[in-house]
Amino acid sequence: MHRSCRWMAPALLLWAAAAAAQNVSLSGSLGASKALLLIDGQPHTLAVGSTVKGVTLRRVGDGEAEVEVAGRTSVLRLGATQASVGAAAGGSSGNAIVLAAGPGGHFMTVGSINGKSVQFMVDTGATVVAMSQSDAERIGLDWRRGKRGLSHTAGGTVPVHAVNLNTVRVGDVEVTNVDAVVVPAEMPMVLLGNSFLSRFSMRRDNDVMRLERK
Repeated sequence: MHRSCRWMAPALLLWAAAAAAQNVSLSGSLGASKALLLIDGQPHTLAVGSTVKGVTLRRVGDGEAEVEVAGRTSVLRLGATQASVGAAAGGSSGNAIVLAAGPGGHFMTVGSINGKSVQFMVDTGATVVAMSQSDAERIGLDWRRGKRGLSHTAGGTVPVHAVNLNTVRVGDVEVTNVDAVVVPAEMPMVLLGNSFLSRFSMRRDNDVMRLERK
C-alpha cells in the first residue's frame, strides 16, 4: 500500500516482554515533525511533543528519533533493533518480529546469516531462503559444496546450489538449520523465503507484518 508520505526506510521491532519498560523502535519519519514508532509491537504515528502509551517523541533527526519514557530518554535509529526504554528491561523472548513496509510495499530488514550481516527482503513466494553467489561468498558460505539443482523462476530456469544455513537471525529472533539456495544471478538482497517464514505464524495489518514463532 502506498502512502503520500515517504518513509525513509523500514526497520524492525523485536516484540518481547520487558518489566516496567516500553519496547520501541523507529520505522520511519515524515520530515522533522513526525515519526512512525513501533511500541510493544503496535505501530503509532507520533508528532513531536505527543505521547502514546507513555512514549513521548521529543525530536526527529536524520535517520533517528529521540523518545522519552518515564523520565528517561533514548535515541532510536532506523534499522536498529528495539530499545527497551524507561526502566531496566528483562530478557527478550526472541519469539516475534514486527516489520514495517518500505517503498513499494516490500518488507525489508537487516539481519544475519551464520553471524554475518545481510539485508533481507521478505518473499512469501520463495520456497527457501535465496541469495546470490556474491552474497554467499561475502559471508563465507562454502556454497560450491552444495547440492546442484535447478530452480524455476519468473526469468526462466536457473542452476542453483542447495545449502543449509546454521543460523538465520533477525534482531533477537534466531532460527537454526535453515534450507537455502545460492543462485548465480546478482540480487539486491537476500530473499527471506518460507524455509524461515514457515517457522512463524504471519499476520499483516496494512503496512505492518507480524511474525510470531510457532
